Amino acid sequence: MDMQAVRAVVAEMWDSHVLPSLSRFIEIPAVSPSFDSSWAEAGHLRAGVDHVADWIRSRDLPGTHIEVVQFEARSPLLLVEVPGTGEAERSGSVLLYGHLDKQPPLGDWSEGLGPWTPVLRDGRLYGRGVVDDGYSGYLAVTALEALRAAGGSHARAFLLLETGEESGSPDLPVYLTHLSERLGDVSLVICLDAGGGSDYERLWLTTSLRGLLKATVTVTVLETPTHSGLASGIVPSSFRIMRQLLDRIEDPATGEIRIPEMHGPIPSERREDAEVAAAEAPGTLARQYPIVPGMRPTSDNDVELILNNTWRPTLSVTGAAGLPDVKEAGDVLRSSTSLRLSIRTAPTADVEAARAALDKALTTNAPHGAHVQVGDYVTGHGYSAPSPAPWLADALNALEGAVFAKPYRRLALGAGIPVMELLGRTYPQADFLSTGALGADNNVHVPDEWLHIGFAKKVTEALARVLDAHGRRFRT
Repeated sequence: MDMQAVRAVVAEMWDSHVLPSLSRFIEIPAVSPSFDSSWAEAGHLRAGVDHVADWIRSRDLPGTHIEVVQFEARSPLLLVEVPGTGEAERSGSVLLYGHLDKQPPLGDWSEGLGPWTPVLRDGRLYGRGVVDDGYSGYLAVTALEALRAAGGSHARAFLLLETGEESGSPDLPVYLTHLSERLGDVSLVICLDAGGGSDYERLWLTTSLRGLLKATVTVTVLETPTHSGLASGIVPSSFRIMRQLLDRIEDPATGEIRIPEMHGPIPSERREDAEVAAAEAPGTLARQYPIVPGMRPTSDNDVELILNNTWRPTLSVTGAAGLPDVKEAGDVLRSSTSLRLSIRTAPTADVEAARAALDKALTTNAPHGAHVQVGDYVTGHGYSAPSPAPWLADALNALEGAVFAKPYRRLALGAGIPVMELLGRTYPQADFLSTGALGADNNVHVPDEWLHIGFAKKVTEALARVLDAHGRRFRT
């Protein structure tokens, strides 16, 4: 494959074809179903799918089949099938994944910027959904087109762009089952909804994600509120009982989670990755967050901070009910307190076992016999990627100097992407590459989301090289 030709095609495609279409995609308010109950009537998700499908039809990929798959009451999915080249058909199928649904605007955007207004400024394209994950389909198609133009090889490729990822991908399992025979022997899965490293000088691979367990716990002590001067000392406050229950989950002094089912052993390879990351940028992790003056992070050891954030379980209280505003609070012993708990579990923890253990810890032998209810559960499985196969490791190592200035790095993330666990479980024998054009500072899910155009071009070139390496595995 002519590597210079790959770079030239990628640059021309992004500048002349991708950016104009991706900018128009930003204008479509394709908010994910969880945030828009009238999504079907509004038609924005389908409009986003149709827009990207029309762009792919305009490209030079002979034999490409484009189909919108949509079952009743489920969000649409764009399926693009690109036939393989020559002997590369023997390499099985490649599944490239991305999504087209978006987070809501969420807050005030900076002057001159807006969620549905594309703005190209200083090598960045701003707008909701641009880096999470609207670019993915464009990047995948551009890589395939550049590869072919440069004389490369690739196996039969399937691009799947769903529209429910920001809602937890509830429809994707149904579609994967429906398409299983058509997708065939998937030997390589590439997830383009990942990345997130600290610089733009290398390719970042997502190796693990923590699981998620959310629940609302309510402690009730009275049938009706009562004057605190009359009842306190006789009736324990619901808040005090809530504190005791939280201590069953978490050590209040250290933050260590006390429920074994939420933990998982940390592989030596992941600890080594943390040591490499800490050594490259010592002291920077805590500075990424707006900690108030005088406040210290949970550890002075960067390696431990990384492992705390990516492999160890944590508890966050993200909401409350039953507590009046401080300006309106009277001398009242409240009847109940409710808290919304957000627990991140280890990537390899069984989230359903963790859910059962949480329920048992909170409801068994409640202090003073208070009524404790736990509900509104939301769960998401964690993910831990297999080590790259030799051919993939060779292809990734070859990117240093040729595409990126620095060697690729493996990155564990503390957040969750449920679809990655789903794909890993569906295709357990496939090689996996979870990466993308996301950086640590791209403002995903918050105002001023943006895409680094130069980095996206490099990721596109890297993807073309990986696809060619996969296609050449069986070339004689």
